[in-house]
Amino acid sequence: MVRVSNDMPPLPLAVLVVSQGQWGERIRDNVGRHHPPSWIVEAWSAPKALPPVIDDPADFLPPALPAADLVLALGETPGVAQLIPDIARLAGARSVIAPIDRNESLPPGLAAQLRRWLDELGVAVVFPKPFCSHTETKYNVPPLQVEYHDAVISEFARVFGRPRFLIPVDADGRISLPLVERDSACGCAQFVAQGLGGQPAAAAEAEAGMLHHHYPCLASMNQDAGYHDTLMHVSGHIVRAAVKAEVQDYLEPTAYFRPAGRVEPEADG
Repeated sequence: MVRVSNDMPPLPLAVLVVSQGQWGERIRDNVGRHHPPSWIVEAWSAPKALPPVIDDPADFLPPALPAADLVLALGETPGVAQLIPDIARLAGARSVIAPIDRNESLPPGLAAQLRRWLDELGVAVVFPKPFCSHTETKYNVPPLQVEYHDAVISEFARVFGRPRFLIPVDADGRISLPLVERDSACGCAQFVAQGLGGQPAAAAEAEAGMLHHHYPCLASMNQDAGYHDTLMHVSGHIVRAAVKAEVQDYLEPTAYFRPAGRVEPEADG
């Protein structure tokens, strides 16, 4: 059994999750099952087929939406991003998280336009890419890391975001019951923790990478221009780093091989 823990009790938060397909539905379901008791989580499924350009959002939105402090926008087509300002207005939300696990769903130009629209409404927004890079104060990883300041978004990120583990190791060097201190929004961190139980601590970093792959991560395998890597690989590096930080003392040193015939220079003096 994997427990989820935080240093401070989560504050009350009303979240409206907007999903459109398998990626968003998995996040919606994980947040819905594992959110703190002080939260209220509602959901609305956006139409799966939306035109590239939406002239009148009212044609695709319900007349009313549940009241929310935060909109979690999990669109899989650019059309959903165009609906977000009106969704925030209908819900009375003051903050939006619009994660990017596929650049095709929210291209950079549209993200910039969405930020301008929400700024005009006085609504804060962040675009964590990938979603599991999100913490209470920043999102993305270098060289794309961005700092932000919004209490509502930070409260969500205390519970769901960049994975954080507590991994105890027994006298035999094996992992006992891992604790997930912060789950990834999709639930991958809990899956990884469950798979690490009983494993040798020395192999935990590599095993975490395999578990992340087999969950499976649904981030894009297309090359991201900013990272010069795929978002799935960036996500995998994030979870491996989180595990490595906990088992650092048990990892075997990297083996370096000296090419045949090479002579090391002698020290001066």
